[in-house]
Amino acid sequence: MIIDCHTHILPPRVRERREDYLRRDRGFAELYSSPRARLATAEELIASMDKAGIAAAVVLGFAWSEQALCQESNEYILDSAVRYPGRLLPFICLQPRAGEEALRELERCVQAGARGLGELRPYAQDFDLTDPSLDPIMERARELQMPLLLHASEPVGHLYPGKGTTTPALLYPFLQHHREQAIILAHWGGGLPFYALMPEVKATLQNAYVDTAASSLLYDSAIFRLAPPLIGPSRILWGSDYPLLRQAPELTRARDALPPRIRAAVLGGNAARLLKLQAGYGKSAS
Repeated sequence: MIIDCHTHILPPRVRERREDYLRRDRGFAELYSSPRARLATAEELIASMDKAGIAAAVVLGFAWSEQALCQESNEYILDSAVRYPGRLLPFICLQPRAGEEALRELERCVQAGARGLGELRPYAQDFDLTDPSLDPIMERARELQMPLLLHASEPVGHLYPGKGTTTPALLYPFLQHHREQAIILAHWGGGLPFYALMPEVKATLQNAYVDTAASSLLYDSAIFRLAPPLIGPSRILWGSDYPLLRQAPELTRARDALPPRIRAAVLGGNAARLLKLQAGYGKSAS
């Protein structure tokens, strides 16, 4: 079973009224000011999954700076998961600075079927990973056994829209502080797995995962062979970053680059275990 652990969908009205959202959120404007920047609905994602032979996908919205916009996106994601049962795994976004309002939204979304949090973007949402206001959210997520997906970026290399500043130097102390929480670091954790050659870093990463989203824009395909021995093959989750990248070519790239003995785990088995999916969950494309 193939599971894409990093896809984005947004309500159709966001595309229809893109200019309004661009004015309202600077992070959204950074990524989507260009008319060529793709936005996708649940229906478009499902069509892409069917074409690529993907059974299920983690669906993320956008890391809005306003809690009200987070809630608008969450509602669409949760409704989409109901309309496509067994195919879409809803992760919801919060604005940690919203305090009690964010906690209430978390509880509401859990009751509606949310399976995780994310993708949070500290730099775009203007909160600090060391801010104590984040602790109640993390504590409740741990109690609920909900993984958190965090945007991560590389401290070196080329610049690109949305890269941000959430590098391993910021992620590492956060992981130290929340050792018991399952945390997924997007985009290979900004390179953090390579520091797992240090014993103390490897110990800190024991409950952390990385996804492979946007690999073809960031790394040589050799990363699929080099990273597993460092962080452990059970800690790697395949993700495409759809609709930024098309699922089928990203899946082919990963399948070709992964060592055969860990291919099934990275492409779906690890995600199924982390998200506690029952055997046979989802379905392949017809």
